Amino acid sequence: MSFAELAAQLNAGTILPEAIVIATLIVVLMVDLIVGRTSTRWTPYLAIAGLLASVVALYYQWDVSNPIGFLGGFNGDTLSVVFRGIIALSAAVTILMSIAYIEQSGTSLGEFVGILLTATIGGMFLSGADELVMIFISLETLSISSYLLTGYTKRDPRSNEAALKYLLIGASSSAIFLYGVSLLYGLSGGETRLSAIAAGLAAGTGQSLALVIALVFAIAGIAFKISAVPFHQWTPDVYEGSPTPVVAFLSVGSKAAGFALAIRLMVTAFPLVSEQWHFIFTSLAILSMVLGNVVALTQTSMKRLLAYSSIAQAGFVMLGLIAGTEAGYSSMVFYMLVYLFMNLCGFTCVILFSLRTGTDQISEYSGLYQKDPLLTLGLSLSLLSLGGIPPLAGFFGKLYLFWAGWQAGLYLLVLLGLVTSVISIYYYIRVVKMMVVKEPQEMSDAVKNYPAITWNLPGMRALQVGLVVTLIATSLAGILSNPLFNLANGSVAKSQMLQSTVISSQVSAVQQ
Repeated sequence: MSFAELAAQLNAGTILPEAIVIATLIVVLMVDLIVGRTSTRWTPYLAIAGLLASVVALYYQWDVSNPIGFLGGFNGDTLSVVFRGIIALSAAVTILMSIAYIEQSGTSLGEFVGILLTATIGGMFLSGADELVMIFISLETLSISSYLLTGYTKRDPRSNEAALKYLLIGASSSAIFLYGVSLLYGLSGGETRLSAIAAGLAAGTGQSLALVIALVFAIAGIAFKISAVPFHQWTPDVYEGSPTPVVAFLSVGSKAAGFALAIRLMVTAFPLVSEQWHFIFTSLAILSMVLGNVVALTQTSMKRLLAYSSIAQAGFVMLGLIAGTEAGYSSMVFYMLVYLFMNLCGFTCVILFSLRTGTDQISEYSGLYQKDPLLTLGLSLSLLSLGGIPPLAGFFGKLYLFWAGWQAGLYLLVLLGLVTSVISIYYYIRVVKMMVVKEPQEMSDAVKNYPAITWNLPGMRALQVGLVVTLIATSLAGILSNPLFNLANGSVAKSQMLQSTVISSQVSAVQQ
């Protein structure tokens, strides 16, 4: 085989965005190694520039004629383009909000940025991986980097405890997932590409007990990554103990990669047990919506509140996957796009408040409007958007999800989603009311001693930019949601994998 033929088969241009992030990572590490701590003044901005360049490269890959690369190992279709873009943007905003936080903790910012870029690379590859080996390597790259980020503030015992819990539970879930995909490999006759696995299963065993076991084990690994009940045990403790910027990335970037994997793996490799995986995800969605929203009512820590909120949000997003229609998949993509902005806006506000007061207790936010109107506005809009209050972005996201579920006949699931959404509005509005409505004499001690607002401290300017950008995006994403609707619909309509699945499900429905 000539070099030209090999290059044509590899089609390495499909991973140009990832290559840009890898090059950025190498440059950041080299600069940090050579220049030392003084490089932290501009190293984060170099990383952000690389991530934004990666997003630009993704834009130009939107409608390529041949998205398959590396002999079928990677599929750079429109669906993966959107999810990779969400992960890259979440990493860029995370770096903005982490500069002041990491510098205050006394740890190295260059190493933190390097590990975060590594996690980003793992998540981006996972979003397009179409082969078992690439899926597992990408998953472990994301997971191991996440463990390191969770325990990054080594002097904080809570961070060490969170990292240990995350590592032990994460390693167990990875082993379970690996056993499930190894069963797939054996049942399909030694195939590793997902499409070849589906063909091998159809020609061989069909619906067998071993295939159902493989399905259950694979879903267990995915459910851990998206924080679905009952695989959520790590989430509250890790969210509370980890550095807050890490939590922000885990809640958006890691979750987006998990949903991208869920769509690709379920749709491509498990068409023979479609009823079974729909049933399992329905159970996970019900448990996540109920437990996430009910337990969030009793939380006193802002980070634990957002942890249970993220569990509930995963339950809502699973509605689109269970629907299995074009509208269902589009609603998943749209919700993850708006979730990116509103969740990161909320975490930016939490970081800013904790840097100024040293606490994240909900009761300490009492009367914040009197001292910091911008922070109050940002946190209020992000929480109301997460609760689904119109005309904010979260309202349209939930409306699209529920509409897709209703069209697909998931009436009870949609009604449960509506009820749990109403419950969620209570605990979101409770925080907003505490910040805005309290009388001056009812201010918390933290707000009474609130420092004078200044943005001249190291890293604070970047945090302000992150807050303003996510706040504007959260506000405009609801009012001007049509471009995001078009993007979500186009990512599904132009994805050959999803179109073939939707058509086959429609044919089977007509035959029945």
